[in-house]
Amino acid sequence: MFYVLSWFVIFSLLALWSLGAWAANAVAVWTISNAGTLTGTASGAESLRLPEWLAAWVPPEIVQAMTSVVSGLAPVVESLLQAAPALAGGLTFATWVIWGLGCALLLLLGAGLHFGIAMWRRRDGKGGRPQSRPLAV
Repeated sequence: MFYVLSWFVIFSLLALWSLGAWAANAVAVWTISNAGTLTGTASGAESLRLPEWLAAWVPPEIVQAMTSVVSGLAPVVESLLQAAPALAGGLTFATWVIWGLGCALLLLLGAGLHFGIAMWRRRDGKGGRPQSRPLAV
């Protein structure tokens, strides 16, 4: 009974792991494929503004410095956004590799549980406690 229960838990975890990997891959590939349309252009750095509650605490020099840094990074971000759809295939491969490693670890956990249950049952014997021999008189 313990064998069936442990393998049921392992296969349930395997199903959840597969569903999670599939969902994460689908969301990540969709996000990468639509990265350019989701963010618009990277030239929006000129309109970088802090929230009103934070603007009172941050000196204007720091805001200007951050705006210039973000403006300098705009071409790099733009090139990454243009290359992003090509990265979706690599992301899918990485997801499959991580999924395979997770499945292997879950199956090893199941084998370890199976072995542990077998050792526990073998140690326990048939009657639970070892029978004591009667003393000879």
